[in-house]
Amino acid sequence: MADDSPLLALADVRVMADEACILDLAALTIGAGESTAILGANGSGKSTLVKLITRQLYPVWGADVRIFGQDSWNVFELRKLLGIVSSTEQLDFDAEPPLEVLDCVVSGFFASRGLWKHQHYTQEMIDVSRAALEEVGASRLIGRSMASLSTGEARRVLIARALAHRPRALLLDEPCAGLDPAARHHFLDMLRGVARGGTTMLLITHHIEEILPEIDRIVMLRGGHLLRDGAKADLLTSDTLTDLFGLDITVTPRGEWYHAEIDG
Repeated sequence: MADDSPLLALADVRVMADEACILDLAALTIGAGESTAILGANGSGKSTLVKLITRQLYPVWGADVRIFGQDSWNVFELRKLLGIVSSTEQLDFDAEPPLEVLDCVVSGFFASRGLWKHQHYTQEMIDVSRAALEEVGASRLIGRSMASLSTGEARRVLIARALAHRPRALLLDEPCAGLDPAARHHFLDMLRGVARGGTTMLLITHHIEEILPEIDRIVMLRGGHLLRDGAKADLLTSDTLTDLFGLDITVTPRGEWYHAEIDG
C-alpha cells in the first residue's frame, strides 16, 4: 500500500435497503491529506456512506471501494489508519459495567470495550494513551468512569482513543451532536489543534458552522447522490445551501468560519 494512496476511492457504488437504492455514487475520491466535509440533510446518504467506509454495510456486486488503496480490510487494522468517532459510538462506553477513562483509551489497541485479563497491554500503550488524552485536553479525566462524563468530555476521550494509534485520518460522524454551544466551541477548537498536527479530517455533518477552517473541500450529498463536490469557498454559498436543503438559506462568512441562517 503506497503512502500516497487516496484515503477513499469509490466507483460504481450502489447500496440497497428494502429494494430501494439509498446510496448511488458513480465515483468519489478523497486524496490522502485532503481534509473534507461531507454535507447533506438527514436522509441524504451520509450515514450510509459512513457505514460503507466502516464495513457495516456493503454495496451491490460490481462496486469498487478502496480505503488507503485497499479493497479488503481487517476492521481492527483499518482502525489503526482511520480513527472513527461518532455520537452513537459513545453509548457503548456509557453502559455497564463502568469503564475508566484511561482503560477506555488503552482498550482501543484491542478494539474492545475495556481491558481483559487475556489482553497483554504494555507500558508504551499506557504512555501513548496518556499523551493522547493530554493532546485533547482530557488528561484530568483519568480515574473517572465514562458514564460520569459530560457529552463533551466523553467525546474528547473517544477522540483520544482514536488518536492513540496515530491514525492517518479521523472519520468524525456528527461529532458535535448533543453538545451545548460552549462545549461545541471548545470541542471544535480542540479538533483544530488535531488537524494542525497533520491528521486528515473526514467530517460528516449537516451544520456548516462545524466545518473547520482546516477543511478546504466540500462534498454535498442529496437523495443518496453526489450533488456537488468542490472547494469550500465555492460551495458554502447561499445558493448552493438553498439548493442542497430545499430551504431559503443565507450563508455568511465569519472570519475563518461560515454561518447559515434560514430566511423567513
